[in-house]
Amino acid sequence: MAMPSAFVRTATIALFAAALAFAPVRAEQMVIITTITTVWSAEEDGEVDAADVEQGWPDEEPQALLADETLSLEGDAVSERSAVRRYAASTPSLALTAPRAKARFGPFTVIDGVTARMAGDVDSITPRQFAAMMAAFPGLQRLEMLDCPGSLDEEANLTLARAIRRAGLETHVPSGGSVRSGAVELWLAGAKRSAAPDAEFGVHSWADEYGREARDYPADDPVHAEYLSLYREMGMDPARARAFYALTNSTPFDEVRYLTRADMARFALLN
Repeated sequence: MAMPSAFVRTATIALFAAALAFAPVRAEQMVIITTITTVWSAEEDGEVDAADVEQGWPDEEPQALLADETLSLEGDAVSERSAVRRYAASTPSLALTAPRAKARFGPFTVIDGVTARMAGDVDSITPRQFAAMMAAFPGLQRLEMLDCPGSLDEEANLTLARAIRRAGLETHVPSGGSVRSGAVELWLAGAKRSAAPDAEFGVHSWADEYGREARDYPADDPVHAEYLSLYREMGMDPARARAFYALTNSTPFDEVRYLTRADMARFALLN
């Protein structure tokens, strides 16, 4: 059935067209462009989405997962120098083939009591969504990364990486899976790491909110130490940490360099 607003819009366009028909002919032509925006919404029975998480946040946040200072910030808070890493291309067919979900928390989908899947970007509230998921499903052991383009908020991304490591999750990229940009750090954060033979890893330099990339900062700038420290925490020795950081930053932010599972095994232990 047509909605009243649609009827009014149709009547308005018809009257306007009639007026033009009787108007004097002019040299200019008028082009009317009608744009219709359709918003799709789908929710399966028994599922929890991001809105449910924000409205029903646990009274007591698990301290083991919320130890980072950034988790106490509001969702729209950003660091003074926020690094941004994102590669937008995606393969949505991977997410569509996921089995019926028990619950959803932002980019995370809980498949069963031990397995969650991730597909989507990381933003400023993603660490809280992860913490909410772990609070609701403390038995989770494995995070499968289907299509992860990277981060919109790099500080939140580093926080999430450390939360994944503290939770002791295994990170796995299944066949056809792709992790890119900041999501590579999330895969590295796994207490155990694995990947299918055809899994792909896309790397490039980070860029801050002013468009400056890693190479635009002095070698002794503290921003570099943040990444090197993270790689050390995730099990890389100092030489491999420096080599991997240099490799990622050798590719400009607006490009991407793809690595294979074998390439990643040069820097991080795979299980």
